[in-house]
Amino acid sequence: MFAVLLVLDVFSIGLGFAMPCLWYGYRESLIGVFFVACAVYVAIGFNSGAFTFNPSRTMVIETGPAVRALLFTYGTLFLMSYFLRLDQTLPRGMLLIAMATGLASLATLRQIVVVYTATHLRDRLLAQLLINDGSNVVPPPGFQVVDAQARGLRPDLRDPSMLNAFGQLVRGCERVAIACRPEDRNNWAMMLKGANVRGEIVVNDLESYGAFGVSHVGDSPALTVSVGPLPLRKALAKRLFDLAICVPALLALLPGIILIAVAIKLDSKGPVLFRQRRVGQDNAFFYILKFRSMKVEQSDPDGKVSASRDDDRITRVGYFIRRTSIDELPQLFNVLLGQMSIVGPRPHALGSLAGEKLFWDIDQRYWHRHALKPGITGLAQVRGFRGATNETTDLTRRLQADLEYISNWSFWRDAAILLLTVRVLVHRNTF
Repeated sequence: MFAVLLVLDVFSIGLGFAMPCLWYGYRESLIGVFFVACAVYVAIGFNSGAFTFNPSRTMVIETGPAVRALLFTYGTLFLMSYFLRLDQTLPRGMLLIAMATGLASLATLRQIVVVYTATHLRDRLLAQLLINDGSNVVPPPGFQVVDAQARGLRPDLRDPSMLNAFGQLVRGCERVAIACRPEDRNNWAMMLKGANVRGEIVVNDLESYGAFGVSHVGDSPALTVSVGPLPLRKALAKRLFDLAICVPALLALLPGIILIAVAIKLDSKGPVLFRQRRVGQDNAFFYILKFRSMKVEQSDPDGKVSASRDDDRITRVGYFIRRTSIDELPQLFNVLLGQMSIVGPRPHALGSLAGEKLFWDIDQRYWHRHALKPGITGLAQVRGFRGATNETTDLTRRLQADLEYISNWSFWRDAAILLLTVRVLVHRNTF
């Protein structure tokens, strides 16, 4: 749908410039202006919500943001023409005709798409899921229904495998609603907050579950408890940022990566890479890659024992690459595969302990940190919260930083965190 909207919008701009071409000529000059206009419009449109929709009771595609983006595009072209003295030979009347025709065409085509979507595609373009856990709610049209009890699914916040199964189930959904018993609503709400979807709890009253607002699932009231993934433009910007850093870094560091691999192989027996199952986005499992820094026979695949300063499990090469954070370099391949991001909450091993407690036993909000992809570096790391978690406060400080990062994500903050990471590559808590 986004691709259709983009093609129609570009077609409208082109139609606008084609009309005066037939009357005035100036074909070569107008082609150049057309390409500039398209580039400016796409940039403005993505940032102004021209390519978004509202997955509420009905799927709404708005025409207004696209029209405003095109008006702003034309205004930008006028300013560029005036200050840079470009194409002074083009008649102003011709440009006004191009703009008026383009606006009229865009508004008309967009409105046709809006009407057609509302009448024919409303329930087909959204992946909407209703999870029924012992409730007698009537399934509304357009929702796929899953019986939680029949699938063995329960809101157990102490079972990472259950959260992984839930994350796999709701992945790709734009909207997930839970209909359950009142005593289970809080736990389901906590699971939704870390699942990277727009999540709602079907209720018959308006008691608080940290809701963002009130909506409806069919005729039943529902509380919106999670807002879902980043909007398209932000998700695209974050992924492009990851690739812009990851690909050049891999190419530049490839000789060094090979040398480190050879050193690890010569220093001790075993594989060069260490693969460990960790919790990623949507609370789903993935395997993180690191250079092996410990002896194979003493490795800790579940991460139950944090490395200490004089840890005899660490090899000679391992001590150096851990102190300098070089052991994290293979995670660039995780980024390339889309499992991780350059910046984000650090992924933890399933058996990680703070003191004598598992991370998720200390604070139920722990699962919320997985609403974004895990990162090679993050806000907690640049604030110095890294190394062993000997006390519960070591976890709570990191969790608070992670939740702050998720709630206030921006492209520029990612860039700032990446720059600040250089200061903490070698840290007193890293061993």
